[in-house]
Amino acid sequence: MKRYLVSLALILAVTTPAHAVETDVARWQRIAKRVTIVRDDWGIAHVYGKTDADVVFGAMYAQAEDDFNRVETNYINSMGRLAEAEGEAEIYRDLRMKLFIHPDSMKAKYRASPAWLKSLMNAYADGLNFYLHTHPQVKPRVITKFEPWMALTFSEGSIGGDIEKVSTRELESFYGKRVDARPLPQPGGEAEYTEPSGSNGIAIAPANTVNKRALLWINPHTSFFFRSELQMVSEEGLNAYGAATWGQFFIYQGFNDRAGWMHTTSSVDDADEYLETIVRKGDRYFYAYNGGERPLITQKIVVPYKSGSGMSSREFTVYRTHHGPVVREADGKWVSIRIMREPMKALMQSYSRTKAKNYREFRKTMALHTNSSNNTIFADAQGNIAYFHANFVPRRDVRFDWSKPVDGSDRATEWKGLHGVEESPHLLNPKSGWLYNTNNWPYSAAGESSPRKENYPGYMDTGSENARGVHAIRVLGGRKDFTRESLVAAAFDSELPAFDDLLPPLFAAFDATADSSALKAKVAQQVGLLKGWDRRWSATSVPTTLAVFWADSMPRTGGDQLRILAAVSDRLTADFGTWNVPWGDVNRFQRLTGDIVQPFSDAGPSIPVPFTSARWGSLASFGARRYPGTKKLYGTSGNSFLAVVEFGDSVRAKAVSAGGEHGDPKSPHFNDQAVRFAQGQLRDVYFYKSQLKGHTERTYHPGSEK
Repeated sequence: MKRYLVSLALILAVTTPAHAVETDVARWQRIAKRVTIVRDDWGIAHVYGKTDADVVFGAMYAQAEDDFNRVETNYINSMGRLAEAEGEAEIYRDLRMKLFIHPDSMKAKYRASPAWLKSLMNAYADGLNFYLHTHPQVKPRVITKFEPWMALTFSEGSIGGDIEKVSTRELESFYGKRVDARPLPQPGGEAEYTEPSGSNGIAIAPANTVNKRALLWINPHTSFFFRSELQMVSEEGLNAYGAATWGQFFIYQGFNDRAGWMHTTSSVDDADEYLETIVRKGDRYFYAYNGGERPLITQKIVVPYKSGSGMSSREFTVYRTHHGPVVREADGKWVSIRIMREPMKALMQSYSRTKAKNYREFRKTMALHTNSSNNTIFADAQGNIAYFHANFVPRRDVRFDWSKPVDGSDRATEWKGLHGVEESPHLLNPKSGWLYNTNNWPYSAAGESSPRKENYPGYMDTGSENARGVHAIRVLGGRKDFTRESLVAAAFDSELPAFDDLLPPLFAAFDATADSSALKAKVAQQVGLLKGWDRRWSATSVPTTLAVFWADSMPRTGGDQLRILAAVSDRLTADFGTWNVPWGDVNRFQRLTGDIVQPFSDAGPSIPVPFTSARWGSLASFGARRYPGTKKLYGTSGNSFLAVVEFGDSVRAKAVSAGGEHGDPKSPHFNDQAVRFAQGQLRDVYFYKSQLKGHTERTYHPGSEK
């Protein structure tokens, strides 16, 4: 009998793992039969299922089909595992993530999640794992199995999360010298201008539209191909369409059949640094607080990384106060940082707002206070338009300058709860009939109907007006005739208001220079073109080329403005045979590979783009520059997903994405939207099943597409 039990135990030990896998596969297959994916003629996935969880399963499967590399990379990064894929240069990026995100903590939060959220996280992992099961030729770089808790590590959707406020260079400077290790290579050399990131959002009230319906303009400015375009529809009330950040199971920028939302990066102060007074006693550290001392929390963090010999690792001893982790040193004091860390609530808010059907329901989601770094533009079928300021604003003592690190030992510097919507800049149906945000301050959001700066503490918004804001007010004010088409035209208005201030000093310098000057003669024709320029971009505009190249050279080069214009002209002549170069000849969109960091080549096919960087006030944004071996400028950020939505008895929308939906160059949907993108020609959105008739490429269940 004993021998029999031992044999049975051995059999179970051998067979149980395989049986568990078979059980997972059988479960995935049952779910897949409840999910239908319809690919339209742009390759966009419309995912239908009985439950929300079914749809999440299908959406993740569809995203993995389109670009598994981007899905996996987002989670490699969010979990602090990038160095495992890309080597030791990413060690401090990983360390930064691991200071805030720990698997054990995320697993505990998963277990504590409400049942409805847990079911969605389960479906998220199941959909990705089923994709890997049915596509054995796909070899993950790091994550061979997705687990439900991983969704909590990437829960908000923004292109730059709060964690990125921590400098990896300063993190290395602080922790690198505390281990026996050489400094790691860092990208870049001479400091370069950073392209503005963020977004534009516009809402128009029914009173200002021809059809007497609210309009919403969705225009995130991100790195290209940062999000997937898809639709998610269930029998439990989910019916959302828009842009979902790769690997996330909610529509981040988009709309449902009754309401829409657009997030823009905010200049709110939503994080604080604390100067910590550190005392060492023997082998222990303490920090001063409220007249006493507290023990500094120490922790060991191991960062694995890919090396020439396989895998290696570095171990760090990191420090924390009750404010947060220590991330740098300043003026002889250690600096800790406090940011919003509520991943479960953030995931709840990110998903629940996609099902909000009106202003009241959408505002209710704001009670979770986790949309920390974004303002939101909103519109609904009831005719409401609204501006919500960033949703995580700690209440602070206004005696302190919160733009700088504050004294961590002073109890008065503690946060005192959070500001609610009613305490923040907020607009609901302003008298102007329109509102917008361009990553500028909220104090011009609706013209004369805007919130007043003096009514709020300084930390509520640390930004200012920007050139896009000036431009938006010009194209939105005083109009009562908006349609979907005219709102798109306004969003692509070609004026470049930044040059209203930039060019007059150049003209003054030219006029003040003696006529006998050889330099004046050399640039006379160029200045003449700029003086006659209407300060609008176009693909055929030579003044746009001159103005952008000249203004872009000013901050880095310094010196005489006329000499800079002459140098720019010489560079254009050397590169293109003449300085008289139309803007579209040098400003190009190119997508050659599916690589996350794209290569560029003047010898490869590319498309002219007429609009410029947002830096110059262009609402349509295209952040472009030269790359090694190129003479032309190639864009990698700016307009990415664009949509115009009209709400009423039904929803009508048009949209376009940079390049195309699929990440594989062999796919017909790799670059099929590129020309439309460059020309600002939005295509119809097939929101209703009836609209998909005649526009369906294929219909299938996950796992049965072949």
